[in-house]
Amino acid sequence: MLDIIAQITNELNVKKWQVEAAVKLIDEGNTIPFIARYRKEATGTLDDEQLRNLDERLKYLRGLSERKETILSSIEEQGKLTDELKEQIENAMTMVALEDIYRPYKPKRRTRATIAKEKGLENLATIIMLQMTDKSLEEEAAPFVNPDKEVNNVKDAIDGAKDIIAEIISDNADYRTYIRKLTTESGMVTSEAKDDKAESVYEMYYHYEEPIKKLVGHRILALNRGETEKILNVKIKAPEEEIIKYLNKQVIVKENPNTAQALKEAVEDSYERLIAPSIERDIRNALTETAEDGAINVFGKNLEQLLLQPPIVGKVVLGWDPAFRTGCKLAVVDPTGKVLDTKVIYPTAPQNKVEEAKAELKKLISKYKVDVISVGNGTASRESETVIVDLIKELGGSLQYVIVNEAGASVYSASKLATEEFPNFDVGQRSAASIARRLQDPLAELVKIDPKSIGVGQYQHDCDQKKLATTLEGVVEASVNKVGVDLNTASAPLLSYIAGINKTLASNIVKYREANGRFRSRKELLKVEKLGPKAYEQCAGFMRILDGTNPLDATGVHPESYDAATGLLNKFGITLDKENASKGAPGIQKMYELISDKNKLAAELGVGEITLSDIVKELEKPGRDPRDESPKPILRSDVMELSDLKPGMILKGTVRNVIDFGAFVDIGVHQDGLVHISQMSNKFIKHPLEVVSVGDIVEVKVMEIDEKKKRIALTMKM
Repeated sequence: MLDIIAQITNELNVKKWQVEAAVKLIDEGNTIPFIARYRKEATGTLDDEQLRNLDERLKYLRGLSERKETILSSIEEQGKLTDELKEQIENAMTMVALEDIYRPYKPKRRTRATIAKEKGLENLATIIMLQMTDKSLEEEAAPFVNPDKEVNNVKDAIDGAKDIIAEIISDNADYRTYIRKLTTESGMVTSEAKDDKAESVYEMYYHYEEPIKKLVGHRILALNRGETEKILNVKIKAPEEEIIKYLNKQVIVKENPNTAQALKEAVEDSYERLIAPSIERDIRNALTETAEDGAINVFGKNLEQLLLQPPIVGKVVLGWDPAFRTGCKLAVVDPTGKVLDTKVIYPTAPQNKVEEAKAELKKLISKYKVDVISVGNGTASRESETVIVDLIKELGGSLQYVIVNEAGASVYSASKLATEEFPNFDVGQRSAASIARRLQDPLAELVKIDPKSIGVGQYQHDCDQKKLATTLEGVVEASVNKVGVDLNTASAPLLSYIAGINKTLASNIVKYREANGRFRSRKELLKVEKLGPKAYEQCAGFMRILDGTNPLDATGVHPESYDAATGLLNKFGITLDKENASKGAPGIQKMYELISDKNKLAAELGVGEITLSDIVKELEKPGRDPRDESPKPILRSDVMELSDLKPGMILKGTVRNVIDFGAFVDIGVHQDGLVHISQMSNKFIKHPLEVVSVGDIVEVKVMEIDEKKKRIALTMKM
């Protein structure tokens, strides 16, 4: 059977022992973040992404092996399993190839061929397939005429035999493999509009044709959506002439005029009725799967960058959820995320109470010493921004504002979680609080929202939702564990993404905290209901406790390595206590680098050299936040209009979304501009993610402005 370890080793281009170790750890119930962070010696430092790919392939290949066992058992029960067939099945590398081999033996619903067999026409089909008869086909068919079985004449007999032959041809795995490959290499995808006079976003696909092998992901998903919305008819145009020629050559192996014509007709019928529709489905499914995987991957990368945007620490933030008729909802939030006050103002249409709104804002800003206003980018954002800029001028310009992506805020504000968090608030107030907190700590706030509702994807609603959810949850999990959490302040949703912690355990941790006060040590986690040794092992290193009983609890050092960390500190004569734990042990890295035999030191301390190196990094700078390395959000105090833009202007902007053909950049004019992939770099790039990520601050030049369509073309080529 398939050697899964060897296959994954080859695919990931790593060592066999690394895969074996990773598989063993996964099978033992260890989480990916834990393995990536605390089992580096075992896996040879396989990172989170490699381990997730390994886990995904492991599941697929194990599923493939199980399916092979089922198929082998089924064919054996039929008494049709040969050594050659068994070898073919065992060597199949994909589900598609496996199902092709199984097709002739798979229990079928009643087909034209099975009906013909019931009429006793199988032997006639065999005679035709052998191509050895010296009689005419009518003469061969005459004995098979049987009105009792609805074979009323020789034509009925021959037609039934051809149905059997057509199915035999269709069931041949080698034929299907060849036709699928040929169609993929030489075929075209075509689309036509059902009504080519109707206006729609799919107009470029109204009379469209492109080679299958050149079709890119976002076009595949656009075609699929247009078809689903009943605007487009999408087809695969195969090289039929070449395929029929190939099949005739395979099937008609003797020059026998008595059978040649019937076989040609059976070949054409087999291809048109049975093979072509099936191959079209296979290719469309394969294209869709590839496109979806690409879209999900891009969404995942964008989401990761969004989650890992740096927090704005120590600021009082006024969250502003803009709206027209129902008014703009405001929430003032202190540096810890606590909501201090809420208000509703009506500076936008239809009320237009601008001066009254400014007066309320000035009171809030003065009372709570607001540092920055966080404005959602939804409906009425443009009008709200104008009011804010005027207000900042009136206040002397010390206040600043940021436009934040509010995607998913309405989903959160109407959720059960938001109701529990803010029982006395309406959905608008909750949304305003969320918009403020998104600026203060994007990760802590965004984990409360279904990742699919965070709008940084491309055609995500058209993708396999189960696969999308699994991938995005993995991204959130990786991001949360990369940063770590403060055990005494983290919300249940944030805790639920920590390795080894599910929603029930997260809820139990919060309940324990509410009942018993602050956690004083990581070990105290073992007192939480249902949190056993395994869960503790997985989660402990990612939980931080500031001002706890053990200074190491404030670091990313795992409790299993505390003895090694303490031994190292003693060796270097460093004391780490509660007072200096958060500052760490500056200079320990340099002291460690001076040691010539690090292997020997690691062995003395009872850990591996990689683990020891990680301990040193943590002690040098405890709880270091990887988000600190990312660019901070652009804080604005003035506003530009689309009409202010001129070609050639150079501006700084924030990347809001990255898609297959470019990136959308917020340059502060209410409308994101597009940097097409061709305008991103002077060298060839395959995907925009090679150059930019969500949250990046980039310098762009305005190329074109279309005010009517509200489109801005930008370039990063200066």
